[in-house]
Amino acid sequence: MNKEAIALRAESTCSAIRRNMEAVRKMEEDFLRARTTADRLADAIGGFSGSLKFVVLHVVLYGAWVVINLGFVPGIRKFDPPPFMLLGFLVSLEAIFLATFVLMKQNRMSRREDLRAHLDLQINLLAEREMTLVLQMLQKISTRLGVQTPGDEIEELTEDTPVEALANELQQKLQEE
Repeated sequence: MNKEAIALRAESTCSAIRRNMEAVRKMEEDFLRARTTADRLADAIGGFSGSLKFVVLHVVLYGAWVVINLGFVPGIRKFDPPPFMLLGFLVSLEAIFLATFVLMKQNRMSRREDLRAHLDLQINLLAEREMTLVLQMLQKISTRLGVQTPGDEIEELTEDTPVEALANELQQKLQEE
């Protein structure tokens, strides 16, 4: 292959990759745009709660709470003396809400992954069918030209894959474990 043909092939491959990347970007953008207000809130809170800013904020707030209520800050009256019952209550309440928001975000991400897995399955099934057709055509060409094909494996691969039967067999094997 000459340099121009290689460059043209690389360019077409790059354009195919660019189209795929654009399709994925659009799919992600559509998914993010379709989020409900609750999903957006859960994402924001979940994202913030997993950050260093969140940790620093809590260290400062809880530290100030403890320092004030131990009486180390003159002019500010203790409002939650040790053992800091109000602080414990607020921390527990915050934990409940944080856990809820994080679970909401994880559930949404799980739905997103399910959609991606379904898309992957559809593409894989299509690719398998296309490959079977290509092998069938190649086998016909080989037969017509009198070219020997290697072994029984080609015969197996040119047969249609029984997807439902494979899925059922896999399900049974997983249940046996």
